[in-house]
Amino acid sequence: MSGRSGTRYPASDDKQVSRLYAASPTVAKPTGLVILINPAKRDISLTASPINILTMKWGTMYGPEYVNRLAAGVSRHLTLPHRFICFTDDSTGLDEGVQAMPLPQLTLPGGQEDTRWRKLGLFNSDLFGLKGTGLFLDLDQVIVGSLNIFFQDDAPFRIIRDDDLFRPKPLRRINPERDRFLASVGNSSVFRYQIGQHSYIAETYSADPAAAMTAYEISQQFQSAQLEKHGHLNYWPQGLCVSFKNHCVPPGMKSFFADPALPKDARIVVFAGSPKMDDALNGRGSKWYRRIGDVTWLRDAWINP
Repeated sequence: MSGRSGTRYPASDDKQVSRLYAASPTVAKPTGLVILINPAKRDISLTASPINILTMKWGTMYGPEYVNRLAAGVSRHLTLPHRFICFTDDSTGLDEGVQAMPLPQLTLPGGQEDTRWRKLGLFNSDLFGLKGTGLFLDLDQVIVGSLNIFFQDDAPFRIIRDDDLFRPKPLRRINPERDRFLASVGNSSVFRYQIGQHSYIAETYSADPAAAMTAYEISQQFQSAQLEKHGHLNYWPQGLCVSFKNHCVPPGMKSFFADPALPKDARIVVFAGSPKMDDALNGRGSKWYRRIGDVTWLRDAWINP
């Protein structure tokens, strides 16, 4: 990846990167990949500024163990130089390797219960002086493979395509215009950007928060609309980020005959909708027809990364 600063990241799995990006109709094939091998250590020598791995924690839904385990998973699966930052209102219990910072400033209208809009504060023009590449990760997901692949193309912004995490919704076609819009929405569980270079998102929201929340059901719809308007809406190749319930658990009654399995090429398991991670680890599928069998691989990746 080459940013404005001239930073270049190595392509540690060049052939795999090219295959995944070329197979996706929604992303451009990566260019400018560089790999530098240290013959003495047989590993990758890095000539880059540290990547900012970002997450957010507020309230009481997620404890510090979610932050610490996510950070440990990143440490295991990212060989590029990086620092792990948690924006939070309570840093109690965070490991030493986690850098705690205050929650980014963003005004929510009084009485607003959907606090996920707070994430738009990540697009403030000044994010506590941070610069360079940022990869945002929601807390309720598990790292299961190398993250280097998330830093090996030149797009200014990448995000999960929300529809890639879910099964087809044919009834949505009743309203073609809405269907087209929802098909373009990015899921903000995992996105990469250049910090400070997409401030139009936070600025447009802050100009009239009530109007933004009236026009869009959730923050990632608003965020995606602003990105698309500026030509910055690019998606990760399918298969890098997978849904636990839709990609790992066999569909319907098949789940009674086979255990959840990790798809090939998956790097991050996302818990979009129900069941949540804690439910899955304790065998709760949230639906009578969704059996959660042996998930030792998931538990090992989360608790013992």
